[in-house]
Amino acid sequence: MDPEIITGLRWPRDKEKIYGIQEEIIQRVRIEPLLAYPSVVAGVDASFTDDRIIGVACLMGFPGLDCLEDSSAVTESEFPYVTGYLSFREGPAVAKALKGLKRMPDLLIFDGQGIAHPRGLGIAAFMGALLDMPSIGCAKTRLVGEYVEPGPKRGDYSPLIHKGVEVGAVLRTQDNVKPLFVSPGHRIDIKGAVDIVLASAPKYRLTEPIRRADALSRKIKMEIRKG
Repeated sequence: MDPEIITGLRWPRDKEKIYGIQEEIIQRVRIEPLLAYPSVVAGVDASFTDDRIIGVACLMGFPGLDCLEDSSAVTESEFPYVTGYLSFREGPAVAKALKGLKRMPDLLIFDGQGIAHPRGLGIAAFMGALLDMPSIGCAKTRLVGEYVEPGPKRGDYSPLIHKGVEVGAVLRTQDNVKPLFVSPGHRIDIKGAVDIVLASAPKYRLTEPIRRADALSRKIKMEIRKG
């Protein structure tokens, strides 16, 4: 899994050309039942600090959620912020973090959106399709869509509907806590994404892979700011 699969595309900095590249990646996205239950998953997170981007990938056994390995990468922010195209900024750092893993995961869980995105290409769908790996978007907040509040119990969920199409699920991972916004990214369907996320969050609102990735990302950000 070489980050050159991304950087080799020589992302243009002007808005006119990135639309074409995004359209090409959108055509690769496949929403379908997961072919095989994963034995290893990775929680993936990307964060920003001034002009740098931190990509983190935390590998865990599944469904035991034992920590196997962590990897991170810090890249310069070479792509401008453009609404709806955030993946172009985050992608290279995420790819480098994934390349740093000694063992590749069977599935990626992103702290972000899958197809629940204005153009159907959040970071989970973007990276999943680009790397052709099963991927799930598991976000703390809604980006698009309408929904009815799910029931109060762990496992309760309701469909997330965007422009008349079901693009994800609003999932309660723990009793009486705020739900998560789960959407498939690539090579998995909504039901499969819900099942994996729920199994990955046995104790807390967030999945264990994302909790670990988020903690590592914040630690690296603090170290960078300290100089």
